[in-house]
This record gives sequence, C-alpha cells and structure tokens, in this order.
Amino acid sequence: MTRFITRRCGATVVAAALASLLVGTAHAERITNPVAEFAGLDKITGRIITFDVYMDETVQFGALQVTPRACYSRPATEQPQTDAFVEVDEITLNRKVRRIFTGWMFADSPGLHAVDHAVYDVWLANCKTSSTVAHPSKP
Repeated sequence: MTRFITRRCGATVVAAALASLLVGTAHAERITNPVAEFAGLDKITGRIITFDVYMDETVQFGALQVTPRACYSRPATEQPQTDAFVEVDEITLNRKVRRIFTGWMFADSPGLHAVDHAVYDVWLANCKTSSTVAHPSKP
C-alpha cells in the first residue's frame, strides 16, 4: 500500500511540474545594453559620483580601472533586474595592475556585489541604452 501512495504522489508531483511549465507565465527576454552606469565612493573625500562606461571600455576611478563586459536589464513592464559582468583592476603603488574583482554586479543589491576597496567603492547603478558621454571609438 505504501508503494502505491509513493508512486501516486511522485506521479502527481511530476504532473504538477509539467503543468506549471506549460501554463507558467512567460518571462521577458533580457535587454542587452551598450552602457553601464556605475556609482563610486571616494572614502577619503566622501564624494559619490556616477559615471557611464561603454561595454569593453575601461574607465579609471581613482586607483581602480572598471571594465564592464555585459549589462542586462528587463523591460519596464517586468520587475527590475539589472545586472552586469564587470572586471575591476587596481593600480598598485608600484604601478602594477592587479585584478581585484571579476563577476556579476546587481543594481538591486549594491552592497552584496560591489567592489569594496580600502579607498574606493564601486557598484552598478543601472544599465542604459545611451549616454551623454562620447563613445570611445567615435571622434
């Protein structure tokens, strides 16, 4: 008797999982953006600035070099979920470049996936389709 109930429960779970896949809500595609907007904190001066960086462009913020590789967002009709794959290098006092961060940053949780440096903090603020900053490849 126990085996029959177990099999029936297992079949019910499988049927429910299949039904949720077939009837589930459609998720919107993520939008690939050419510009990542970052916020940076200079802990010495206490200044917070925002700066735009094009994909695969490197921008220096203090002793940090920030290079976004991908920046994704969702349509305005969906729940916001903005993320970017970013590489951050530090220029040391000996003028050597040292990678201190490679990974995903999430605009919704900046404290969780931000670069926390001794002097500078950098986090993803937004992904954008355009910027007032000139594109590096255009004169």
